[in-house]
Formats: sequence, structure tokens, C-alpha cells
Amino acid sequence: MQEPKKRCSSTSINLNFDSPRLQPPMPDDASQLSQSDRPTLPQSQSPSASLSPEIAALIAEVAAGTTSVAEAISALQIANIGSTENVRIGSEAEKMAVIDGATVDLGRQRRCGFGEVIYGEGKDFELIARIIDSQIADAQTSLVTRVHPEAAEKLKSRFPHSHHDAIGRTFRTHLASEAPCPAPIDPEDRPFHVAVITAGSTDAAVAAEAIETLTWMGVAVSVFTDIGVAGPQRLIHALPKLRKASAAVVIAGMEGALPPVVAGHLSIPIFAVPTSVGYGATLGGLTPLLGMLSSCAANVAVVNIDAGFKGGYLAGTIIRQLEKASIHSTHRSPNSSTN
Repeated sequence: MQEPKKRCSSTSINLNFDSPRLQPPMPDDASQLSQSDRPTLPQSQSPSASLSPEIAALIAEVAAGTTSVAEAISALQIANIGSTENVRIGSEAEKMAVIDGATVDLGRQRRCGFGEVIYGEGKDFELIARIIDSQIADAQTSLVTRVHPEAAEKLKSRFPHSHHDAIGRTFRTHLASEAPCPAPIDPEDRPFHVAVITAGSTDAAVAAEAIETLTWMGVAVSVFTDIGVAGPQRLIHALPKLRKASAAVVIAGMEGALPPVVAGHLSIPIFAVPTSVGYGATLGGLTPLLGMLSSCAANVAVVNIDAGFKGGYLAGTIIRQLEKASIHSTHRSPNSSTN
């Protein structure tokens, strides 16, 4: 038989915020204090006027003992209670901003290393701007993918420390202290980088999305354009530079043959991105997708059709882990090594 919930053992809560129960505790000789000496809650600080009905009901349940304090705290952290204003709730790793039209996951940067990326398709300028505002207020940069050109122009006016890539349909912002908005990082300036490779020039839009994603992540990029399998000498010529990369994003439409061919020459992870480029039998990218998934090259992983963002993001996380490992190795004490 289920036991009834225990009543809260702390001081009971009265919804009348002028009640003596919510006044600061009195010393033992408080009875000797004059009325003017007694500390009281200033009228201007009384929270009753700003309470939503939902929060008031939750407090009443705690007072009645039908809801525990822990359950009430959980409800306040998880639910959007009584407001669509820019409200921040939750711990640092679970932090979110409840705004009109969205609940922004501000804790993702702490949990996953990078902030929430905004999928721009289907969102108007006002909603995207509100999301970016909430990220900037939390000292986070923003990346918007699949942004409409008109929305991008308005966003550039609203956020001067930004960059719009019209080909990749991306928009990224940076903090004012980082102005101007960082350009793609030269691989010569970093110990690890990602190679972004396209089979044909028509794959440029997907490649641009991957490059902009990596730039937002702070990862260096080298770019190799139009080196598909129809001209194999082009890939052979690029191999010495490709072997300097620590991961690669290989983008191809048509039959999707390039990723496994590249993988056969390199000892790094290959993230294959099928594109919708090609004539009828490519089936909008399904043919290269199935071909890449069927590859016998062991170091090929495949993402969704035209998903330059996903390919770039996965490759970027590998680079960040390599950078962390390198820093850790550099700072290790000589005495910490073992035989």
C-alpha cells in the first residue's frame, strides 16, 4: 500500500505574504522590541503581486503537504510556469531561457562543449533574434543554419558582430570582444584541423555549411573543391595535404563514390555527406546515401542528405578532443608517467 506523502517539516507557507510567518526570525527577546524595531518585509519587495496562478497553486500544494519541496523545485526548473518573458531557470548545466516561442537550452554549452544551434528554416526574424539575444545575454555565440536571406539581412543589422554566408545559408554571431567576426582558421595556425572535400562544384552550398559550422566551433579548416572520382588524378594530387588533416568531411552527390575512395588513402575518420546533386536516378540524394552506407571502407561514417552542419560538427568535436588531449599531455608532470 502506497504511503501518503509526508507533510513538509519546514515552516508552513501562507499565501498572504504579509503574514508574520514570512517575516525574518525574531531573537529570543523579540517581545521586548518595539514595533518600529521589528524587521519586516518591505511592501515594495512583496512578491505576491508578481505571482502567477500556477506558482501560487504550487506553493499552496507545498503548504498543504500534497507536494514536496523537491517536487516543487523540479516543477519550477522544468516547466514554463506563467510567463513567456526571458526567464532563466535551472542549474548551470540545465539552464534554459524561456522566451516567447522557444525554450533555449543555455546549459548545452556546459554539457556538450558547444551551445544550441538554431535551425533557421521556418523561423521568422523576430524569433531567431530573441533566441540569439538570450544566448548573447549568457555570453554565448550563436550559429543559425538554413536561414532565409531576408531574415539574414535583418539579423546583420540587429547584430553587428556577425557573419552571413549566403552560399551556406548560415548566420553566426560572436561577442563584441571578438569583433570582427572570426574568419575561417588557417590550418597552419593549429596542430589539428579538418579537411572539407567536395566531389563537384555544385556541392559548394553543403560544404559552406560545414565550413561555417567548424569556424563557429573554433576549428581550423582546409578546403579541397571539385576532386571527384571522374578525375582521379585530382585526388592523388591533393593527398600530401590531405594527410595533414585529423578528420575529413567528404561531400558528394551523384553515385556518392568519393568518400570511400578518400578513406582508402587516409588513416583518419571520414564523415561522408551525401548531397541531392544529380539527375533522376540519384533520387534526391538517396542513391549516394545508400552507396556511402554500403561502403566497405571501415573509417567512413555517414550523415543525412545535404547535412553539411552535421558532418562539420562531428568532425569538429574530434578536433576539440584532440586539442584537449594535447593540452593535458603538455601539462602533465614528468613524475606522473608510469613504466
